Amino acid sequence: MEIQWYPGHMTKARRAMQEDIKLVDLIIEILDARVPRSSRNPDIAELGKNKFRLIVLNKADLADPAVTAAWETYFQAQGAFVAALDARTRGQMPALLKTVREACREKIERDRRRGILGRPVRAMVAGIPNVGKSTLINSLAGKSVAKTGNKPGVTRGDQWIRLNREVELLDTPGILWPKFGDPQVGRHLAAIGSVRDEILDREELAAEVLRLLREHYPEDLAARFPDLPEQGPEALMQIAESRKAVKKGGEPDTEKAAAILLEEFRSGKLGRISLERPEEG
Repeated sequence: MEIQWYPGHMTKARRAMQEDIKLVDLIIEILDARVPRSSRNPDIAELGKNKFRLIVLNKADLADPAVTAAWETYFQAQGAFVAALDARTRGQMPALLKTVREACREKIERDRRRGILGRPVRAMVAGIPNVGKSTLINSLAGKSVAKTGNKPGVTRGDQWIRLNREVELLDTPGILWPKFGDPQVGRHLAAIGSVRDEILDREELAAEVLRLLREHYPEDLAARFPDLPEQGPEALMQIAESRKAVKKGGEPDTEKAAAILLEEFRSGKLGRISLERPEEG
């Protein structure tokens, strides 16, 4: 199952980011804590290589805590500032703002030495679709200032948000890169919902998620769906029967079963699950 998705507006968004990056001091790169490697756009890393960097492992409440801690250590070893959080939780935002100031300490001190007072840190919030950029901005602002949605492609244009006298944020559209070199990247992004479901074979994707769950989290899978057959199609039939997902005539609706499995994985009902580990790359 090979997945590629790069709608036309992303080309425009990338060009805009290339220009806007000149205006900012810091790039806050949002990754999905369940798939930090696959959700890291190499274009963003390249465009912002001369800027201060803060990596936010969002949706950490849905990811395996031990694996997330390993990712924090991994990125810190590369010299990045890192924060693992749930962007919906406003109580975590003061600590994040403190990390923003820490990441830009050099810039703040440089301004002070030059006698420049009151100039805020300007930070670009960047990442792929559906990792929670706008949700994070709204939590930082303490109110709804950026459009949010549970599917990719909600933010289509840049918008500046002033949080306080110290920090301004630039919300940017989610952008992927033109071609996934590793097919597993596409599958992982599809699993977390960063690729539109409408272009996918959801039954194939659900079978892939089942395979990953069997490999890394067999107990969580068995607790939610006991005694599943090994093969994906048969497993989806059993899920359909157990959840009473049937078509007219009583035939199991495996497409609906696939949607149920994906929703329960994405929402955390299957448990706190990470699909990628630092040592696997």
